[in-house]
Amino acid sequence: MPWCIRTARFSTPSTRRRRPGCPPSKWHRTRGSSCRLLVQLSGARRILEIGTLAGYSTIWMGRGLPHNGKLVTCEYLPQHAEVAWANIDAAGLGERVEIRLGPALDTLAALEEEEREPFDFIFIDADKQNNSRYLDFAVRLGRPGAAVVLDNTIWEGAVLDPDIDPVNAPGIIDALKMLGDHPRLDATVIQTVGSKGWDGFALARILPQNSK
Repeated sequence: MPWCIRTARFSTPSTRRRRPGCPPSKWHRTRGSSCRLLVQLSGARRILEIGTLAGYSTIWMGRGLPHNGKLVTCEYLPQHAEVAWANIDAAGLGERVEIRLGPALDTLAALEEEEREPFDFIFIDADKQNNSRYLDFAVRLGRPGAAVVLDNTIWEGAVLDPDIDPVNAPGIIDALKMLGDHPRLDATVIQTVGSKGWDGFALARILPQNSK
């Protein structure tokens, strides 16, 4: 089972710490507030995040939870998890957040074996090659009616011209096809333009069995 960083006591606001070896977050405040708003609109109590990095998106989503809400976030690299935990600590969200360290696919399989209460909101922003596998787990771990957000679905136009990024584009394209074809996903894609450039995200709802 992947190693877990458990809860701690926090009182100070986020300092957005970053250390060598942890790339800077490309999230702008407007993206963070949009994600928080989606959490609040969905009424989520339980969030699953795939891809933690420095914890910036984790903090925004955590702030959208009710006081008794919980967020489980998956991170592959220990140095990223350490920085993320320091930021989450400083943001005062330690009692709501659990970081699971290890390959995300292993973590997701472990969560399924643990038979936890289904998640209400799933946010995917990790290695693009495994996007379709992450979506599959999202359906299995989310409740009917849960919201799923898949980030980076335009990728500066690479979804139209995979040669722009032959490493990441195929995984993004496969995931978009899955969103359109999956019998338990009702989805759309929203394009965004801003300081990060031309990108977008997919927003989906998990449907009950045999609903399409």
